[in-house]
Amino acid sequence: MGNRAAIVALLVLSVINFSYGEVTVGYYGGKCGDKDVESIIRGIVQARFQYDPDIVAFLLRLQFHDCLGDKKCDASLLLRGQNSEQTAVPNFTVKGYDLIDIIKEALENECPGVVSCSDIIAAATRDAVVLAGGKSFEVPTGRYDGLVGLASYVELPAPDISVADAIAYYGQEGFSPLETVVLLGGHTVGVTHCNVIKDRLYNHKGTQLPDPSLNAFYVFFLGNIICQNNPSTDDMFVFLDSPNSVRTVDNSYYQMLLQGKGILPIDNAIAFDPSTASYVQDLANNNDYFLDLFGKTIVKMGLLGVLNENQGEIRKVCWKSN
Repeated sequence: MGNRAAIVALLVLSVINFSYGEVTVGYYGGKCGDKDVESIIRGIVQARFQYDPDIVAFLLRLQFHDCLGDKKCDASLLLRGQNSEQTAVPNFTVKGYDLIDIIKEALENECPGVVSCSDIIAAATRDAVVLAGGKSFEVPTGRYDGLVGLASYVELPAPDISVADAIAYYGQEGFSPLETVVLLGGHTVGVTHCNVIKDRLYNHKGTQLPDPSLNAFYVFFLGNIICQNNPSTDDMFVFLDSPNSVRTVDNSYYQMLLQGKGILPIDNAIAFDPSTASYVQDLANNNDYFLDLFGKTIVKMGLLGVLNENQGEIRKVCWKSN
């Protein structure tokens, strides 16, 4: 456990030193009269979570795609319009925009022009993760919103990316191989569609056979129960974690990987690649270890390309620039 503690300490330091301009924990204190901005956000997220627990997955994916898609956590993904980031293929199935709009409207009623949409994404995602079983963590705020977001800016890794390429992709943004594996842990509440994985079930690399790295029983289950080999099942949902834990933020995702039940190719690959296998094993063995690292790595991701007041704005509504 000594090495793990050291790694956690290093991640804490990297988050503390990862700052832009005025972005800081507690930024909105006193900026909205006697109202607590983060409490307002938390209350709205909690109300939604009560009847729609899938909002956790929606918000996590929304923040991932906003921050990593164009390397800026500037709410550019929320902008609508022709050729917007929302029209990029990786963003077709992103959801949760409506909840961000609801939160923004509530905050505009209390303190107009104060809270950015990008800060709402970060705080709401944190609150959703906590509601789903994650550990609480502090989110630095003070971001400004981007003025433009185009589909051509979006660059997200494909689900069949190699481990080496995944490490390189995240490494360009300052994430270590361990942090890359931790970020993929967001799949603990993730879903995909049958059309994404049918090749692995029926014709892996043109062999007309299943991917041999997949658990044989799981191949049978997926092929016969959820993703039958016909077009009518293409849009069926497939959970990326155990059915018993798909709405809980925990380390069972990694336990699934060790059983050969990684749904996406990259999921399965990190469990057995020499450069990442030990990280998957450690995370699978210790839920607290995963939860500590997950919160800190999400915070670090949320500081990518943060804009200051000279580079962005505080949008009046989240889906269009002022």
